[in-house]
Amino acid sequence: MNTPIELIANPRLAADMGLLVLHPEDNVGTALGTIPAGSSVSFSGGEVLCTDEIPNGHKVTLRSIEADEPVRKYGQIIGFAGRPISKGEHVHVHNVAYREFDRAGQAGTALRTTEFVPEDQRATFQGYRRSNGSVGTRNYIGILTSVNCSATAAKLIASRIENSGVLDQYPNVDGVVALTHSSGCGTGGDGNYGFEVLRRTLHGYANHPNFASILVLGLGCEVNQIAGLTTGWQLSPDKSISSMTIQAQGGTKATVAEGVRRIEELLPEINKSQRTTVPASELVLAMECGGSDAFSGVTANPALGAAADLLIRHGGTAVFGETTEIYGAEHLLTSRAESQHTADKLMERIRWWEQHVTQDGSSINNNPSPGNKAGGLTTILEKSLGAVAKGGTTNLVDVAEYAEPITAHGLVFMDTPGYDPVNATGMVAGGAQVLAFTTGRGSAFGCKPTPSIKLATNTPLYERMRDDIDVNCGAVADGQLTIEEMGQQIFDLILAVASGQETKSEELGYGDNEFVPWQLSTVL
Repeated sequence: MNTPIELIANPRLAADMGLLVLHPEDNVGTALGTIPAGSSVSFSGGEVLCTDEIPNGHKVTLRSIEADEPVRKYGQIIGFAGRPISKGEHVHVHNVAYREFDRAGQAGTALRTTEFVPEDQRATFQGYRRSNGSVGTRNYIGILTSVNCSATAAKLIASRIENSGVLDQYPNVDGVVALTHSSGCGTGGDGNYGFEVLRRTLHGYANHPNFASILVLGLGCEVNQIAGLTTGWQLSPDKSISSMTIQAQGGTKATVAEGVRRIEELLPEINKSQRTTVPASELVLAMECGGSDAFSGVTANPALGAAADLLIRHGGTAVFGETTEIYGAEHLLTSRAESQHTADKLMERIRWWEQHVTQDGSSINNNPSPGNKAGGLTTILEKSLGAVAKGGTTNLVDVAEYAEPITAHGLVFMDTPGYDPVNATGMVAGGAQVLAFTTGRGSAFGCKPTPSIKLATNTPLYERMRDDIDVNCGAVADGQLTIEEMGQQIFDLILAVASGQETKSEELGYGDNEFVPWQLSTVL
């Protein structure tokens, strides 16, 4: 079965259509605006008289559907009719239910050959080449905390520097970022899986090419001792790293003063960093969707997938996660897995989640939020099919665990929760230097040290939140651009942002509070 992006990538949507039907096998269509009850609306295959009011982005039946019959969108099953549904009825949570069914996909059955752009013709951007060969898109100084007990002191150091005006003398330094978290003690130590995930996340940020220098700050008596945390770290030789604890420094005031002194001492050298021309193959693009609606899988996600395809054709890497939000569409990824091993890794993470969520009485199939449902998404299957569209059409080359270094070139999936800041933190820890974030309900997310590009799925959202949104992918639903044209615009913006152009979230100052490592440890 085709992936969602291929279903709608070619034609420009007709602006006079009232419904969007994504596949010939679909028995529902998506409203391209609120449709009053009693209205007759057209779609590519005919007309339907709507017996109910159909809110914008919600679904309407194109023909009668029997009880227990599959409801299809994207040519895929998104749920089952809970009762007979007449032609023209509103289709949503009141008459559609989730149910398990066989959707296993064999590994490699949908593989294709990627048409790589010749190396001498590949796109470039202006980045910071580090001495270990990695490339940054920003030039920050980072303060990492080993434990929550040192969080306030870390923020005081960063704010003291940021508010002093000293950075005005160093235009090539993007800022000082204090990345704090709520763990690091009251937990199991070495050998505890959650503890190792935290350390892996902190290591990923310390090693990130968007940081020119790192200060590690602890309290002194925590489980996550700095000596153990930093053992084995292999950072770029040109990256300075220092550490201290509040207890050893003699308290908060002395710690803040010493932190400010160390950072100010580094500024002249870090300011010498210069952007140079580097190939797009050096980019790792993180892709995320949050506050999704019914247009996410129609406009922004497939357009971002088209941009990811372009980046991969230019030798780069695109990574996406949110395992709980591909549930029900995993067969579309396993069928594109380059090896059985990669497909097995993905399915192992799916099975892990099925067991993990039962520990507190949750269910993996209950993921859609109230906002998702208000935006027209009915089941996790429908949400997941739209979410997978971010992955474009190229082969799946690897599956990474949370915060693992991303080393493969091509499309990579990372096992993460669906919660936006936790997902983003994992991918940035993996090495992503640019993040693209699609939203249908509206998001104000920002990230440091990795810039976040936000993409609106619909024009009304873009008009309401222009100060937060970088790209209006609603132009696809409005019939102004095709998926490929929108994808090219996103790709061009990714390169511009990688070269230093500020995103809306950077202009607003977001990113200081969005570092949220996945907490898996029991609090003791």
